[in-house]
Amino acid sequence: MAAFAARCATQPRLIRRATVCHCRDCQKFTGSAFAALVRVPKEAVTIQGTLKTFSSIGGSGNPILRHFCPECGSSIAEESGTRAGIIILNVGTFDDPTVAKPGREIFRDDAVPWIEVHGEIPRFAKRPG
Repeated sequence: MAAFAARCATQPRLIRRATVCHCRDCQKFTGSAFAALVRVPKEAVTIQGTLKTFSSIGGSGNPILRHFCPECGSSIAEESGTRAGIIILNVGTFDDPTVAKPGREIFRDDAVPWIEVHGEIPRFAKRPG
């Protein structure tokens, strides 16, 4: 049984365009080679239950709040210190993660060499300007 539940009441197009982030901070937080993330307005997200939170310095060099499940440790969401009103959801926590498709790739310079994201999407060596 999950220790939390999250609902996102936003336009479906917003959750269909994911950012694939290869920064070292996302790699460490997700325990994977990259993070698949979707940015949505914070007021569109309702979380039931309590998440644990810690602060780290993201690949951009800016502080970021990392929210995770207190029971299983799964990474759930992030909040950038520079983007008030936005929450970043981890696609792997969606009931149906296939709704999100890669819309852009960031921090490609930090990507492990055996990962290749397919599709005609914008790709950035670091964070886009």
